[in-house]
Amino acid sequence: MIRNLLVLLSTIFAVVNAFNNHNENHGGYPTWFSKSNRMLLSNFNDVVQPNVTVAKDGSGQFKTVTEAINSYPVKNRRDRFVIYVKAGIYNEYITIAKNKNNILLYGDGPTKTIITGSKALNKEGTDKTMDTATFSTLAKDFTAKSITFENTAGHDAGPAAALHVKGDRSAFFDCGIHGYQDTLYVHTLRQFYRDCEISGTTDFIFGHSTTLIQNSKIIVRKPGPNHTNIVVADGTATMNAVTGIVLQNCSIMPDNELYPTRLTVKTYLARPWRPYSRAVFVNNFMGDLIQPDGYTIWGPNATHIENCYFAEFGSTGPGANSQARVKWSKGLISKEEATKFTAQPWLQANTWLPATGIPFSSDLEA
Repeated sequence: MIRNLLVLLSTIFAVVNAFNNHNENHGGYPTWFSKSNRMLLSNFNDVVQPNVTVAKDGSGQFKTVTEAINSYPVKNRRDRFVIYVKAGIYNEYITIAKNKNNILLYGDGPTKTIITGSKALNKEGTDKTMDTATFSTLAKDFTAKSITFENTAGHDAGPAAALHVKGDRSAFFDCGIHGYQDTLYVHTLRQFYRDCEISGTTDFIFGHSTTLIQNSKIIVRKPGPNHTNIVVADGTATMNAVTGIVLQNCSIMPDNELYPTRLTVKTYLARPWRPYSRAVFVNNFMGDLIQPDGYTIWGPNATHIENCYFAEFGSTGPGANSQARVKWSKGLISKEEATKFTAQPWLQANTWLPATGIPFSSDLEA
């Protein structure tokens, strides 16, 4: 109830503020980008002026991303604070504190600007999955564009997050998010991902937030021996929580290493992490790596199948055949039901996404 109240209040405040105020590139951008999206990015540097610039060669004010974030003027900061990170590999662990709101972090492209780490659970003093994250943001209104976050711990390392997101109204565009187990921790509140590439193995998109991932590539990697792949593990724990993970107009495909064994290594769309787990797949392309039954249990001692909500609408591809899905999934839903999980009803997108400059689909279409 508290969470839903916070969402309602943040929506009201946003409306008030609005009234008061692994692919080849095409022209330097991924081939699946629309012409309008490529134009948006090509003009981006001319429109947005950074407050600070990060460059490993010393051509900016700072050489590390951490230093740039530490320069954020916490007192009386109300407008957007823009950090430009030039091309380079930045090996550092970064946390944006919850009092550093409205940061825009952008790079020279997801294959050029890379923030990397390799922490794994129960190693290097990490006792929580969030502590393994290469990049963690706790603040509201965080936006990232044209940058990669990765965790290179490997498929045998266990939980090892690349990106941990906890702030409300967080948005990512043209970003790479790469890891293995628990790659993207969509921890809490409203989050939006557009034209991103997200890769991993076990539960590699997980959390208990209200998340929408649009027009992105979901890349399934080769897991460790005798392991299975699960794309989504949502942690909705109570009946009335407005939380879950929605994938819309995405493609779910194997990477090159998994491809030869994609039909023998089991890959599932989701499994229920908590009793009211919710995962919805709308108008996606699903490769033949997806198991016909679609979903698997959390574990033999806690299956969580009685009240979970795993639903599909309009998806295509050899892995999208819903006839053999497990009986405890919701299965195919109506257009009316699927519309509930689009940007406006799901995220109240019109009250905050336009301010990010990120394109988004407000309905079921691409």
